[in-house]
Amino acid sequence: MLSRAAVGLFLDRPQVTRFLIAVILLNAVTLGLETVPAVMEQAGGLLLAVDRACLTIFVVELAARLYAQGARFFRNGWNLFDFVIVGISLIPAGAGFSVLRALRILRVLRVVSVTPSLRRVVDGLGRALPGMGSVFLLILLIYYIAAVIATKLFAFSFPEWFGSLGASAYSLFQIMTLESWSMGIVRPVMEVYPHAWAFFVPFILMTTFAVMNLIVGLIVNSMQEAASEETREETQAFEDKVLARLAEIERKLDSRG
Repeated sequence: MLSRAAVGLFLDRPQVTRFLIAVILLNAVTLGLETVPAVMEQAGGLLLAVDRACLTIFVVELAARLYAQGARFFRNGWNLFDFVIVGISLIPAGAGFSVLRALRILRVLRVVSVTPSLRRVVDGLGRALPGMGSVFLLILLIYYIAAVIATKLFAFSFPEWFGSLGASAYSLFQIMTLESWSMGIVRPVMEVYPHAWAFFVPFILMTTFAVMNLIVGLIVNSMQEAASEETREETQAFEDKVLARLAEIERKLDSRG
């Protein structure tokens, strides 16, 4: 029987990672084709067989990883993510779980857990969330102040856009996204209020450019920190595997001696 260290080394091989990515992408294609009635009519049995084969591979891979890592398996967030995703796919179609069966497509997200570059992106986003809380609070304050001002200034002539606090907030959100903001909202308002640009231009500069760039900066910085930490963890994991392998070799030599 293979040792835990040997199974762990095998699972971490680049060839195994590439094979898993290929299986995930194949499964994504088959799950998409299952939504096409004409294709299901012609090759439905084959698609379902491929889907079951992919699921079997995922289950075997998770079981091997659980054997190799032991209790450490459940201390890794990505392992838990894979465990939940594959577990959803194992739920039977009947007994009121048909909606959950539709979530089989979530297995495509496993490509994130097996691809280091994608993991760094997700880790960076997660690390940026605490810092972005203050930025979102700042945006909320700016929106609230701007919505109150816009309602006071433009509600009488443009009730459909600025007739209430909620309508003003929605219109300002459209302006922030730069979706038809000029010809759709601002220029019609300026026909009645020629100096309205003095309100809208600073609002766009503060929200669309200044605050959004601040959010991008936080995400980039968090991604760099996540990449550095992942490199340290990979180095430590490699050292642990080397030591485990050396210990196994030493035990074999002792047993032969």
